[in-house]
Amino acid sequence: MPDTAAHPQPTPLDAHPDYEHVSAAELQDLNNRLTAVLKPRTLAIGMKQYTSLDEMNEIQGLRRPKAGRFHTMCQLVTQSRMAGFTLGITAENVRPNSNCGGVHGIDLPDEPTLDGTHMTGVWFENQVAAAAHQAEMPRQVYGTYVATVVSPIRSARLDPPDIVMLYGTPAQIIIFVNGLQHKRYRRYDMSITGESACADSWGKALLTKDTSISIPCFAERRYGGVADDELLIAMPPHEFKRGIEGMEALSRVGLRYPIPPYGPFMDPSEGMGASYA
Repeated sequence: MPDTAAHPQPTPLDAHPDYEHVSAAELQDLNNRLTAVLKPRTLAIGMKQYTSLDEMNEIQGLRRPKAGRFHTMCQLVTQSRMAGFTLGITAENVRPNSNCGGVHGIDLPDEPTLDGTHMTGVWFENQVAAAAHQAEMPRQVYGTYVATVVSPIRSARLDPPDIVMLYGTPAQIIIFVNGLQHKRYRRYDMSITGESACADSWGKALLTKDTSISIPCFAERRYGGVADDELLIAMPPHEFKRGIEGMEALSRVGLRYPIPPYGPFMDPSEGMGASYA
């Protein structure tokens, strides 16, 4: 194992300036409210990291991926959000020495990955560009955690998860962001790593315990089954709660999903007068 003393530690969940404890039971209720206001196609899921396999194995209903199979992490995330599995994931379950475990900090990418060798001549014309891509990729700190569990928040098995993840269409995600901003305004930025965009979503959110919005990459769509029209937002539980409460408030004044199209040839005065005046 490499020396990790020089690495910063992951941000604790309660270090966020707006931190509020949100229990698994509260998240279960919030999930029902999410379904009512946003109607997502797949399940909202929680993700939690563990420093001990014994602690992970105490989770009720825990499944483990089949031994001897090396999945991409996005495949396992999709098993949870589509099939409703509670999955315990270690380095032995994902592609070895790759960013699948590296983004979670449960494995260390090998040198040909980190120096750009694997992607040179494929995703990047030259190794300088490929190495820069690896160097700028957000990753959870290596050496702290040994496992990650993903589970639908409706199951209330992670109490609480480190982050909550929601896949949605661009319209659903912007309505969720509007909900986040309703009571306490904050500008949200997207980061785009490009290929390996899981670094922009769960990688960044696990490391910083802050909200991250991403455009899922080629691999997430090819192997993880992410649909053409899906984006991903990952956030700490208190931000998820803020988003739900904000969307409910917006819905009460008529700003809700699905967004009814007004029509490009209509005079917008009546609608604009109600929503923007």
